[in-house]
Amino acid sequence: MFLQKNSYIRGMNMDTDIFKIQSNNLIPSRGKVLISEPFLSDATFGRSVILLIDHSQEGSMGLIMNKQLPLFLNDIIQEFKYLEDIPLYKGGPVGGDTLFYLHTLEDIPGSFQVSKGLFLNGDFEVVKKYILQGNSTEGKLRFFLGYSGWESDQLSQEIRENTWILSKEESTYLMNEDSKTMWKHTLEKLGSKYQTWSRFPQDPSLN
Repeated sequence: MFLQKNSYIRGMNMDTDIFKIQSNNLIPSRGKVLISEPFLSDATFGRSVILLIDHSQEGSMGLIMNKQLPLFLNDIIQEFKYLEDIPLYKGGPVGGDTLFYLHTLEDIPGSFQVSKGLFLNGDFEVVKKYILQGNSTEGKLRFFLGYSGWESDQLSQEIRENTWILSKEESTYLMNEDSKTMWKHTLEKLGSKYQTWSRFPQDPSLN
């Protein structure tokens, strides 16, 4: 994953340090979230909140929680065609044709625990049966195409460059918060310093 930041200060005679957001020095690990710094202009990762699925010396994997796609799970799973629309999210730029799903259902065989009360994947036939029985997916299941990946030490380097702020969120918040407000609210929850940053436009020239 290669990120480029906006060159919005070019030509302006001012102290650029006031635009730098400082990392809160948490250590990345499975279940923590990455919050992108306010001026990251990357089309995929700008204003993103990413749940870390795994982090090790070999590399890291995460899912973007707040980038809803303009299509639904119903469009790709034939059995769901006539059900209420089930949102799909862009998990990241890698493996865009691969479906991932986070859920709070503890009895799905083969699922992988990401954090307390939150699981990844598992037996999709059991998930389909759950949905076809008329159970709501809201707050319980979230589906993604693709994922975000980092090679060894790449994520740590980006954190040292203050591209990401780390936080820890409850599964109920991650699964229920509106994707349109998640970045702002997750940043605000870190305190007054970050509340100020949450109000900055991504492109200051539009302010």
